[in-house]
Amino acid sequence: MTDLTIGIDVSKDTLDVHIHPAGEHRQFPNTPTGFRTIVRWIADRPVARLVFEATGPYHRAFERAMGEAGLPLCKVNPRQAKRFGEALGQLAKTDRMDAGMLARFGALLEPDVRPAPSKIISDLKDLHVARTALIKDRTAAKNREKSLQSLLLKRQSRERLAQIARHLEAIEDRMLTIIESDQDLARRLAILASIPGVATRSAFTLIADMPELGTLDSQATAALSGAAPMTRQSGKRTGKAFVTGGRVNVRQALYMPALVAARFNPDFAAMYQAMTARGKPPKVALTAIMRKLIILANALIKADRKWEPRVA
Repeated sequence: MTDLTIGIDVSKDTLDVHIHPAGEHRQFPNTPTGFRTIVRWIADRPVARLVFEATGPYHRAFERAMGEAGLPLCKVNPRQAKRFGEALGQLAKTDRMDAGMLARFGALLEPDVRPAPSKIISDLKDLHVARTALIKDRTAAKNREKSLQSLLLKRQSRERLAQIARHLEAIEDRMLTIIESDQDLARRLAILASIPGVATRSAFTLIADMPELGTLDSQATAALSGAAPMTRQSGKRTGKAFVTGGRVNVRQALYMPALVAARFNPDFAAMYQAMTARGKPPKVALTAIMRKLIILANALIKADRKWEPRVA
C-alpha cells in the first residue's frame, strides 16, 4: 500500500484534513472529540506523516492528542508552507486548499518527523510565553513612567510595576517547581546552569523552547537555535552571511549568556578577542559565541555531564 501523507490546516475552531494521494478531505472541530474522530478515521491506514503548521495556541492540544495516538508528526514553519504554495502557483487561499497544499508539501519534501512535546513541556511553554509578555509589559510601563506628570498615573504605574514583579516571581517559581519535579528536566537545568554565563532564567528558555537539545547534531542545533550563519552567493558575488530563521526566543535567550561568556569565560573570551582582532564586528563575534554555547549545551546534555573548566 502507498504511504499516505496527511495535511491538516489548523484554525481556532476547525481542522481541515486532506489525505494525499487519495484526495480525501474532511473537516473536524478543533476539540478533543474532533481529535478522536480523526484518529478513528485514519486508523489502520499506512500514514507516513501528519503535516501541520505551527499556529500558536491553536495547534498545541491537537499536536499532543495526535502524538499520544502514536501518529508521525511534522510541524512546519508557516513561512516555508507559504513559499511552497507560492511555488505551486496557488494564489487563492482557503482552509481546504491549505490542507491539500500541506499534504503535498509533506509528500514531496518529506520533512523530519518529530515527537510531540510532553504535557510538562507544554505547561512550561505556556508559562514562558506568559513570562515573556510580562517582561514586555514591564518595559512598556517603565518607558511610559518617564513621561508621566500626573501623581495619580505615577502611583498607578508603580502599582502596575509591583504587580508585574509579583507575577514574574510567581511564574518563575512555578517553572522551577515543575522542572525540579521531573528528574530529566532537573538534570537538564543543572547541566545548563553549570555553563558559565547561562543563568537559571536563560536555562528556563532553553528547556521550554528547545526540548530537542541532546538529540541533535551540531549543525542542526545551530540552525534550530537561529544562530547559524546563512551564506549568500550568486555567480561571482558573495554577500555577507547573516543569521535568520530558527527559534527567535532561543536566539534572544543566548545573547546575554554570550555577552557574559565573552568577558568571563577564558575560552570564549579568547575566541571573541581573536575574532575582533581580525576585524570581525562585535555582533558577529557574539553570534559565533552564541552558536558555540548552544552547541556546547547540546553536547553536554547528550553526554549527561556538567560543564567543567579545562585543566591547564
